[in-house]
Amino acid sequence: NIERIDLVCEVNNTDHHTLQNSADRLIVRRGLPFTITLHLRPGTHFQNGDNINFIAQTGPIPSVEAQTKAKFSLSRFISRSSWSATAEMSDSTVSLTVCSHPNAPIGVYKLILDQGEAIGLGEFVLLFNPWCKQDPVYLASEAEREEYVLSQDGLIYRGIPNRITVLPWTFGQFEPGILDICLQILDESPNYISDAALDCSERRNPVYVTRVLSAMINSLGDKGVLVGNWSDDYEDGVKPTVWKDSCSILRQWSNDGCRAVRYGQCWVFAAVACTVSRALGIPCRVVTNYGSARDSNGDLVMERFYNEFDENIADDSIWNFHVWVENWMTRPDLSLGYEGWQASDPTPQHRSEGVFCCGPVPVRAIKEGELTFKYDVPFVYAEVNADVVEYIKLRDGRVFKMGGSTTEVGKSISTKAVGRDEREDITHNYKYPEGSEEERRVYEKANHHNKLAQAGEEPGLHIKIKVTPDMQIGSDFDVYAELKNNTMVTKSCRVMFYAQAVSYNGKLGETCGLGNCLIVFYVSGGRVTLRLEYAEYSKAITQDRMIKLLALLIDAETRDFYRAKKTIILDDPEIIILGVPKVGQNLVADLALQNPLPEPLENCVFTIHGANLTDGKPITHEVGTVGPKEFVTAKVQFTPKLPGQRKILIDFASDKLHNVETYENLVIYE
Repeated sequence: NIERIDLVCEVNNTDHHTLQNSADRLIVRRGLPFTITLHLRPGTHFQNGDNINFIAQTGPIPSVEAQTKAKFSLSRFISRSSWSATAEMSDSTVSLTVCSHPNAPIGVYKLILDQGEAIGLGEFVLLFNPWCKQDPVYLASEAEREEYVLSQDGLIYRGIPNRITVLPWTFGQFEPGILDICLQILDESPNYISDAALDCSERRNPVYVTRVLSAMINSLGDKGVLVGNWSDDYEDGVKPTVWKDSCSILRQWSNDGCRAVRYGQCWVFAAVACTVSRALGIPCRVVTNYGSARDSNGDLVMERFYNEFDENIADDSIWNFHVWVENWMTRPDLSLGYEGWQASDPTPQHRSEGVFCCGPVPVRAIKEGELTFKYDVPFVYAEVNADVVEYIKLRDGRVFKMGGSTTEVGKSISTKAVGRDEREDITHNYKYPEGSEEERRVYEKANHHNKLAQAGEEPGLHIKIKVTPDMQIGSDFDVYAELKNNTMVTKSCRVMFYAQAVSYNGKLGETCGLGNCLIVFYVSGGRVTLRLEYAEYSKAITQDRMIKLLALLIDAETRDFYRAKKTIILDDPEIIILGVPKVGQNLVADLALQNPLPEPLENCVFTIHGANLTDGKPITHEVGTVGPKEFVTAKVQFTPKLPGQRKILIDFASDKLHNVETYENLVIYE
């Protein structure tokens, strides 16, 4: 009985800071209510009850589990932490207020009234919301929201540090059709094409969306927006320096069937990324780094080789300037303190997890040299803080070191100031003052972490239990606690290493080995040995012959604990079987076993059994007492009944050794 639906676009879009997009289409932000009006047919009565339900869904495969589909009913109050709705009746109209979850996936939504029969109430676009405290992109300052979300133009810095030039740029994120193109970029990504349901679900996370955009702004490996070109040959496209706005690039890409636009360089890639980020609601700014290193081998050192003509012949290079973007968001995937500005670089110069993208990298992680954080911290760290070593390579192959610098890379890192057409120097966000103790400390830490990463190791203290292959019951043997100090300082630690009998069900028994020592070690680490003697463990182990090893490493200074554990099973002595089987003929199994213990075994018995081999019952053979380390042999006779492959099972038992078992596959011939 709904006659007409009014999405009240102008009012809602004004409230949601999207009116610049359009007054004819509902565009709202997460976690903020919007109101639509339902005009009912004359004589219709609206009754607020349990039968008034709603569905909001996005993507081609909406799912409640994937959070791309939400079901909710009318309530008395709007909730800011979940999908919710309230309604007010006035004459023949219903004023319906809806609020989305502050972490709902962004995208185009359908709103459906469900009263047993689904009625479409309309479509709306849901964006990230820097005005909502529950949204990971929340930005507290209104002036910064005005600059980094709503401003459609800005300044990009190029040149060299002592002659910085300014390029005015029109981002135009609210221009007609641009929002749809930005959403189209997400839909053309390999992530969406390979798994649309998962991709749409992940769009609730600005870290994920930023990473997709970093890959999709360049065209390498996907249907991205821009082709990079640094060759000075631009005849089949547009010279990068000609572009002055993002919209013409985005429209050309969309109108040409998502064919990459020719050509871009770093500032063009960054400017387009800024447009798309702001359009989707992620605060973004363009950043320029002067003396930007491109570390080809990941060692944080720029090795520049020159020939006699001063031509750089190395893979490592230092760009006069390089431009990327920063996006503002929290990082729940990292430890606290690394929220805020995240560097992201859409220029295709680095493969990250196999894809040409870079970031988002917490800017603070770069400053603190936390190279173990994701994503791509070592690459961006090198861009702003690598050391430089220069060599000259002569025609005869001789190489001479000419000098180097610890201050050449990463200068005058710049972005447009908030609310002013002035340059803001943000170098201090990326690094401590050049030459300071803090800057050198961070470099050494980053270099240390980088070497660990290349070796596949983690920083910090580590302990691991190692065992030998010879752990047969009855023998004495060693187990080891291997210690590794992947910090940069000498460590004084206490190590507790002990062994305890354990049953197959996890029940612990008596202790059968104990070590306790204080060890001081530097970067290399050390080893602690624990001797397990039969005289001790034989009193504790059960018939399962299992021993649990536990090693504790305690940092004497920080009191941090590190633990390693391993359960071992002592090897059985080996039973040897000899014989050639035939149907109906007696077969003698020659059995042999060595007593592995340093003491005699009493009441020793061999038992054999097998289907169609031992006439349906086990055959036993008593061998009495076996002395320490002695061999015992037995001949057990049986008669195979049927041909084919059979399995004969052999068991040895005594007063001190139980459940010593083995088997042999026998082929019985006619």
